[in-house]
Amino acid sequence: MTNLSEKCYIGIDVSKAVLDVFILPLKKSMVVNNNPKGIEKLVKILKSFPAVTIVMEATGGYEKLIAQALAKAALDVAVMNPRQIRDFAKALGRLAKTDRLDSQVIALFAEKMQPKTNVACHENQQQLAQTHARRRQLIDMIIMEKNRLDKASKELRKSIKRIIKALEKELEEIEKTLETIIQNDTNFAQKSELLQTIKGVGIVVATGIIANLPELGNASAKAISGLAGLAPLNRDSGTLRGKRTIWGGRASVRSTLYMATLVAIRRNVQIKAFYERLCAAGKQKKVAITACMHKLLIIMNAMIKHHQPWQPEIATVKI
Repeated sequence: MTNLSEKCYIGIDVSKAVLDVFILPLKKSMVVNNNPKGIEKLVKILKSFPAVTIVMEATGGYEKLIAQALAKAALDVAVMNPRQIRDFAKALGRLAKTDRLDSQVIALFAEKMQPKTNVACHENQQQLAQTHARRRQLIDMIIMEKNRLDKASKELRKSIKRIIKALEKELEEIEKTLETIIQNDTNFAQKSELLQTIKGVGIVVATGIIANLPELGNASAKAISGLAGLAPLNRDSGTLRGKRTIWGGRASVRSTLYMATLVAIRRNVQIKAFYERLCAAGKQKKVAITACMHKLLIIMNAMIKHHQPWQPEIATVKI
């Protein structure tokens, strides 16, 4: 019989309706509903173990409720990219795929790979991230409606304009809500104030970074680059030296940094000089912009970490 003093590794396969759970080394499985009542039941069971590591895949948002509930209960939770789990399963030769089998593979991944906890219970952070995501959705809808105007008939243009007006009004309300969330949280307000000392970074960019990169200031330069998907990755084999490329990470962070960098290249003396130096060295403009995004992110991370506003000498440090 398994000694309950052992650490347990929990794999949870998340779907809209249910949570398939597998527990190692007990080799026990269970299914609970993915709703507050089912989650409360699961949390109570998992808290009965002396030590656990819980892993689940990111599933487009269906994992958020359970992940936050587990983190709030002070349990170690890691939400992983589904591609990592699938590649792990392929390496094991497990090609079959069902919810129950997936939960077993996830539990085995937790046991063998020992992923770091990456979910923290911070209700304000969650509210900020969700509200900022809603802002992006509204902007996307406004753009789509505006793109329809040129091809619409006179009668339909009236309908489209009414929708655009309603969406723009809703966007204003969401932006007011974001500002309130930032100002009512001392940590958020301090971060926002520091980030806005950078030329090229305004309230919109600062809010986007704070909402989508809560690790800023608490992670190393290498780690923060990896989270944003701005860390150049090698493509070498034998004598072949491939191009360094970036991939993965949080697209929302890169999108926010991209807009800030375009402004910084024009208005920020240090970032502009860095960009021009790269272009003069023969780098493609796209590559130079990406390098500036990376540099700007590293500077932001250092500023938040050391609670220091923008200083020109920081940007002259080789990164």
